[in-house]
Amino acid sequence: MPVLTAAIRLGVALVGTIGFALSYDALRQMAVAIHIRGVLTYAFPLVIDGFIAIGVAALLILRAAPWRSRLYVWALVGLATVTSIWANALHAVRLNQQAHTAGLHLDNVTVGALSAIAPLALAGAVHLDLVIRRHPAPQADEAAATKSHNVPDPGHNTIEPPAPAEDDAGLPAQAENLPDVAEPPNTAEEAVDVPQKAHANTDAHEHDATFEELLVVARTAPLGRGGRASRRNIETAIRAARYRIGKDRLTQIKDRVQAELDESARHAEPGKEPAGVL
Repeated sequence: MPVLTAAIRLGVALVGTIGFALSYDALRQMAVAIHIRGVLTYAFPLVIDGFIAIGVAALLILRAAPWRSRLYVWALVGLATVTSIWANALHAVRLNQQAHTAGLHLDNVTVGALSAIAPLALAGAVHLDLVIRRHPAPQADEAAATKSHNVPDPGHNTIEPPAPAEDDAGLPAQAENLPDVAEPPNTAEEAVDVPQKAHANTDAHEHDATFEELLVVARTAPLGRGGRASRRNIETAIRAARYRIGKDRLTQIKDRVQAELDESARHAEPGKEPAGVL
């Protein structure tokens, strides 16, 4: 398949190059017929066919722009394409009609119309540049979003504002006044054993991880109100470690961490129910 794709691309490039060369020759002869002088006759074909190439590139850049802007560029590309086809066809017809005369002779209307192409192309190119500047390529927005997403996780040693109320859904109102539950005795040791690849490259894209790897990172996340596991804090820690996680897996991880906290509380204070349990 890669070989076939490369062959197709090579064929497209070859056909495009040959088509441009043939059109270039015809349009240059038209430039001579409308009395363009000297080496400028070689530039006239670029005004028409070159504008078509620029317009196609602009359509790729503006693929996420509003439909009115794209419709305007399509109109410019279509007009340039029709002009090129008309000039090439007229060149062949007039040469065929004037086979016994020297050179190519055009009527006054045709000469005037072809002479107006250059200033029209100038105006179209300038306005096309303004449209592109008004609607930049989507890659710039994606780069900005990626940069803002790569902010490192603050960790346990940073003071965080209280978690939103949604973390405490279903808890009694007195949960905020309950004493903090002791951390699991092995939390610090397990935090040291976090795989190095989770923090090795903060600029890399998120990748998949096993349940145990996600659980190790989740144990390092700050606790929420009432000393309970915070779904939001756990997700932040996992994202900062460049791991992917879905909603269902996040719920499982959060429940597992909370269960460990409850178990640790029972061992720390025998006979006392863990915080937040009715």
